[in-house]
Formats: sequence, C-alpha cells, structure tokens
Amino acid sequence: MDTALMLRIASEKNQHLENTEISSLLSESVLVRKLTTDFVDHPLGAVFRIMGLSEIPHIERLPYTQKMIDYINRNIATKQGFSCLGGIEEIVPCYNAMLLEAYCRLGLAESKEAQAALSWIEQYQLFERNQTTSWPHKGVCKHGGCLGKTPCYIGIGKTVRALTIYSECVKHENQNVEKLLIQGTGYMLRHKMFQRLSDGKPISSHITDIMFPQSYALSLTDLTYIVGKRQLMASEDSSELLHLLQEKQIAENQWKIDYLYSYKGYVAFESKRKTSEWVSALFSIWLSKSM
Repeated sequence: MDTALMLRIASEKNQHLENTEISSLLSESVLVRKLTTDFVDHPLGAVFRIMGLSEIPHIERLPYTQKMIDYINRNIATKQGFSCLGGIEEIVPCYNAMLLEAYCRLGLAESKEAQAALSWIEQYQLFERNQTTSWPHKGVCKHGGCLGKTPCYIGIGKTVRALTIYSECVKHENQNVEKLLIQGTGYMLRHKMFQRLSDGKPISSHITDIMFPQSYALSLTDLTYIVGKRQLMASEDSSELLHLLQEKQIAENQWKIDYLYSYKGYVAFESKRKTSEWVSALFSIWLSKSM
C-alpha cells in the first residue's frame, strides 16, 4: 500500500498522526513523487493536478503544492469564483465546485478564493428544473447548458460533493450550505443518483464508472462519496446505486478502476488491471458511515 493511502485512511478514520510520521509518509510515497515531479503550467491541467494532490492529506505542506495553489490563485481564481476557462465570464459549476473541494481538502476552506466559490454557488447554482439563475454571463449557457431549464446534472453532483466536504472542514455550521445540500441530494435521489427520469438510463457518460481521482466527469466514485458521507444508504432511492456497486465488486468490498481519464496534469492513482486499493479502502469507509 502506498504511504499516501495510509495518510488518507488515517484521515478518514480521524486518527491522529505526529508531524514526523506525516512527513515520513509523504516523503516515502511513490504517488506523491509522481504528482510532484513536473509543474503544470496550464489552467485546466492545474485543476486536474490540484484535484489529485488534494486527495492526499497534509500534502499542502509541500512546496510543490504551495506553488500550484499560488498558480491557481493568480490564473484561475476570480473575485466571484473559480474559472479555468477564461475569466469571470466563463465560470461554470463543475470546475468551480471541484476547486472549492480541493481548497477545502488543502485547509483553505476559509480563504477568500474558496469563499468566493462558495458565494457563487449560494447565489447562482440551480438545484431544480425550470428555474432561472441571476448569473449574467454566458459561459453557463455553453458547454451543454450548465444552468438552463434543466440544469447540468454533472454540475449539481460536483457541487453537492464540494459542499459535503466544505461542511466537514469548517468548524461552524452553515445553515445555508446545509439547505443547499438537502436540495441537491433531494434532486439526485429523485434520479436514483444516476438515472434519467424519462427512461432510467444513465444520465451522462462515465456516471456508472469507477475512477480515481475525479475529473470533470461525474462518476460512480463521486456518487458513492455523496451517498456515504450524507448517510443516504437507507433511502430507497439509493438502492439502485448500491445494487450497481454490488454488481461491480470483484470480491467482497473490492473494486477495480473502470475508467482512466487522460488530460494534461491528470494522474490516475492506479491502473485498471487489478484491485484498486484506494477505491476499495475508501468505498468501504464511506459506506460504513451510512450503515
């Protein structure tokens, strides 16, 4: 087992580690070396690299991570949220949410950049059909219609995931965030988490695939995280998702990666060839918290 996964398991189980042990586990990790070998001087590539980095607890103490955060603050963050597609006009829900999540995991939930991303969600994100956003810029009308009459399901899923980790990271309860989480999870549960209302087919590409870490695609990993962390296992509307997870097991509580995303800056943690240690460990932890 890679030592980065040891750090993540300890974090998920709220186990205390001494600073010397943390430093040792980070320095011994093959995955950490893989993630910090080359600097990604590319906006979208920086998003995917910081997403990978943020999956590893305490990695913000490394100079490489701080350099990447500084790059994002200068090139992607805006006063109204995160945009990796060209300024405020191109802020879109999925990337804004993914970067909010990364910043929360990196201990930056209260930073002005993360708070701007949260404020954008609170003011402009839609969690229901036939609603209108007051966001004036047209980027959300392109890219498949992020906030149209039927809001993009990927944007909703990524936003619910980001708000879930935000609610875990801040030390005070945010009633507005909890209200949005209830709205978002309610919408997703009506879709059985991954199915179209019209015909029961998967809503989007890769939504039934296991991947790690996340990309812009909404995946089964994202949905399992939400169901586990929000304690939705007992809901009848989660049953189809749980059945799918059971079907995908290659042994009890063992899963493989289904889909390898490929883009500059993205680093898959494992291959598709054998059991995924990351997914198998984390799925088991997330789902056990719902039981």
